[in-house]
Amino acid sequence: MRADQILHPTDAGLYCPPGDFYIDPIRPVPRALITHGHGDHARSGHGAVMATRQTLEIMAIRYGEDFAGQRQVADGPVRIGDTTVSFHPAGHILGSAQIAVQPDHGPKIVVSGDYCRHPNPVSAPWEPVPCDIFVTEATFGLPVFRHPDPAGEMVRLLASMAEFPERHHLIGAYALGKAQRLIMLARAAGIDGPIAIHGALQRLCDYHVEQGIDLGPLVPATADQVEAQLVIAPPSAFASAWVQRFRDPVIGFASGWMAVRARARQRGVELPLVISDHVDWPQVTQTITELAPQEVWITHGAEDGLLRWCELQGIPARPLRLVGYEDEPE
Repeated sequence: MRADQILHPTDAGLYCPPGDFYIDPIRPVPRALITHGHGDHARSGHGAVMATRQTLEIMAIRYGEDFAGQRQVADGPVRIGDTTVSFHPAGHILGSAQIAVQPDHGPKIVVSGDYCRHPNPVSAPWEPVPCDIFVTEATFGLPVFRHPDPAGEMVRLLASMAEFPERHHLIGAYALGKAQRLIMLARAAGIDGPIAIHGALQRLCDYHVEQGIDLGPLVPATADQVEAQLVIAPPSAFASAWVQRFRDPVIGFASGWMAVRARARQRGVELPLVISDHVDWPQVTQTITELAPQEVWITHGAEDGLLRWCELQGIPARPLRLVGYEDEPE
């Protein structure tokens, strides 16, 4: 069986004919396998969803208990049609997984979803999965993207907090994954006191705590008087009246995109923190080198740069040019 008979792009997303399922479909389908809970990969309205237990629970928190007709926890290798599928840690956010698809006859394909190889205190570490075809993102798939050690970025945050002790530090971080990772990095850097969080983060932070991730003392950032100097909020909050309660705050943002100075300026970010939950250029090329697949497929991001690198390495590669991802930027 040829590779494109096992998995190929459609208007709804990546489709597997021998298993009759989609992976991270962008519109409702009868059966979906979901890599992780971010809104550009996990959508509601499917007939049936298979994912890790944590991803299913996160989807229920975000979309309601009736987000799909049926749910199935991915637990070990599972037969679906004429394929065997298995889920493996992706290191991206809590519950994130790579999905391996092994047909009865034909090459083994691993769909990595979004993945990260930096140690992430809120996610199981990325696991290498041998395969014939590796399907990778290329969000930061250009040589210019070489993300620093997150611990070093936290040193910059603490230095700013020490320099401006009278100013709140408002850091933008996406509600699922990045906010909790930022809190854990702050704890590791020595911030033991209360951290204030916007109300939009509360339920997902509570869920991480329920999963055994100790975020330390958190206080609401919705009161008139916010005592904590460090305040974490979703980026959308910075365009609302909420931000006006803070007098002369230091505005920061935690994202891999903060490596692009023009993006930081456009957002009015005084303290850009380059903290990414995706692989950067050295990591994506290292991953392909280590896995040594027969072929690489690129789902989204800076496809051309990674295609050229694969060409120079003598690795067959193709872009899938899937649309609909990165609706929830990292």
